[in-house]
Amino acid sequence: MVAPCVETDDAVCGCAYGYYKNDNTGECEHCATCPVGYGMIMPCYMSQNTVCEECPEWTFSNVDNNMDPCLPCTICEDDEIISEECTTTSDTVCYSTNPRFASVTPYTLTPDITVQDSTLMDMETVNPSTGGTDPITPSGAAENLIPVYCSILAAVIAGLVAFIVFKRWNSCKQNKQGGNSHPVNQTPSPEGEKLHSDSGISVNSDSTAEQTTGHTQGKNDLHLYNNLSPHKQDEVEKLLSGSLEQTWKSLAGELGYQDEIIDTFTREEFPVRALLSDWSSKDCATTDALYTALRKIQREDIAQSLYSDSTATSPV
Repeated sequence: MVAPCVETDDAVCGCAYGYYKNDNTGECEHCATCPVGYGMIMPCYMSQNTVCEECPEWTFSNVDNNMDPCLPCTICEDDEIISEECTTTSDTVCYSTNPRFASVTPYTLTPDITVQDSTLMDMETVNPSTGGTDPITPSGAAENLIPVYCSILAAVIAGLVAFIVFKRWNSCKQNKQGGNSHPVNQTPSPEGEKLHSDSGISVNSDSTAEQTTGHTQGKNDLHLYNNLSPHKQDEVEKLLSGSLEQTWKSLAGELGYQDEIIDTFTREEFPVRALLSDWSSKDCATTDALYTALRKIQREDIAQSLYSDSTATSPV
């Protein structure tokens, strides 16, 4: 359902997520899936079926799906050798030629490539104290590197988490500030709190600043989700409740909720109502933010309903 039945308009029906409307038959049909070797160039939406293309050179797709395009082929590093070339259905397969990570006994890197004994015989180091040679024990060296790799991975993950938290905070801060990009200078002038013109008319600078600030704040409040009419809020809730459960869960993720909080909404009698009620209490809960989040999860129909003329009302 694209729009519910209201006093002045009949209900407008549409295909569920994962389906599109065939204009020739007028029926909802399942979205096409791009086979292996093909990638998506246009998503399935409204009356448009999925459009696929065969992966061009240096790209591949090894899964059936209707969401992902062809991916670029992996390029082997300087110390790696190509074991299998990249095709439209499989990525490049590389293996390292660095002897530090080779085993003491012969082993097979791939079904067609085996390290020979002669190669292992050359893997020796000179012992300075005896003048002789000692066999390399790369397995021990590799084990010593494991803590280093784990530390690097932990640092990268911590950095990503900090970056995501900062972006969320900055986004909420910008939504809260809204269009207030021109702060009012409330510092009194050296001449005093009142500005005098040649005609003798005085203007109270503090009063002017308060009026300007109040006007900007009032303009920002008009975009809050809570300022939508109750009828419009019910319409948004019904559209989300009538969709698949994954739809409102994806929306919750885009609005900044973690999986643990989303699970608590799931246990509520009306999960969508609980989500919207909790989110609308935040300072950054604006219709623009909700509109952007709905478009990110490809629910343009619900996003457009926020500004539809049929049920839109202007807050006083």
